[in-house]
Amino acid sequence: MGQLLTILQLFFPLALVAGGFLAGRIFEAIILARLKKFIARTKWQGSSVIVSSLRGLTTVWFVLLSVHIAIPYVKVAPHIIITVQKILTVAVVLSATVALARIAAGLAGLYSKKAGAVLSASMFTNLAKIVVFLVGILIILQSLGISITPILTALGVGGLAVALALQDTLSNLFAGLHVIASRQIRIGDYVKLDTGEEGYVHDITWRNTAIKTLPNNIVVVPNSKLASAIVTNYYLPQKEIAVSVQVGVSYDSDLEKVERVTIEVAKEVMKEISGGVPEFQPLIRYHTFADSSVNFTVALRAKEFVDQYLIKHEFVKRLHSRYQKEGIVIPFPIRTLYMQQK
Repeated sequence: MGQLLTILQLFFPLALVAGGFLAGRIFEAIILARLKKFIARTKWQGSSVIVSSLRGLTTVWFVLLSVHIAIPYVKVAPHIIITVQKILTVAVVLSATVALARIAAGLAGLYSKKAGAVLSASMFTNLAKIVVFLVGILIILQSLGISITPILTALGVGGLAVALALQDTLSNLFAGLHVIASRQIRIGDYVKLDTGEEGYVHDITWRNTAIKTLPNNIVVVPNSKLASAIVTNYYLPQKEIAVSVQVGVSYDSDLEKVERVTIEVAKEVMKEISGGVPEFQPLIRYHTFADSSVNFTVALRAKEFVDQYLIKHEFVKRLHSRYQKEGIVIPFPIRTLYMQQK
């Protein structure tokens, strides 16, 4: 009879916990799902991040609430109830910390995408998670009656010692944050350093920046070096780049005809070659009476930095063929020597 009474006393609290779990699953399956569909129609993507971050945690909160409600119905010693309540408090704070860390990481990832790939999402999401978890741990310690003042003091002193020991690492970290925040170098940009390295920015981490060169190699540059270097970004203010080709024709050439023929070939290249800008109007500018030719510059335009190589290649081939058909001479370098006879 006593065992039956004990079972009956435990049935209601256990039923509450099971009901809380079931309510949490129903809430996630129905309410959260409908809420996610509703906010999908809104313009702010952060709302979807918040809803997605709550998935799995709402069930935990329903269970914790049901346990809190069921505690008074369980006949146990007072010190056990106090211990369970502390565990519940820690669980609530920890689950809320996980939710906030997910939200912070998701919003950081969204910001990185809106920044036009300038950001290394892993750096900012990890920093956001670390900050949120540190705050959550301090709140948990404070809720357990553990004074966090000595901990903060120790962290301050220890942080100073760590900062002195890790000067290079911290220098690279803050330099990387500066590079990202300035938005002058973005992931995917084609850049060239004053030391000669050039290529696509592959990744920006907390310590270094990886640059993928055209031969398909990775150059690793410390962030502190990158922040102090003179960098040419071929993707700013836009990807399109001017392409200049130097040409020379003989002094006997009809310069009006040379200009017309050259422009025709340049327009063909702009329209037919991948990487050219079809709407761009090529132009030439005569600039030098050289030793054996009249030299001029042909201005073309490429969609991005690497497209210029194919454009130059095709333009030189087509121009050479067209000049031969039109009778326009590209002279060899000539030097005339006068011999004085005595």
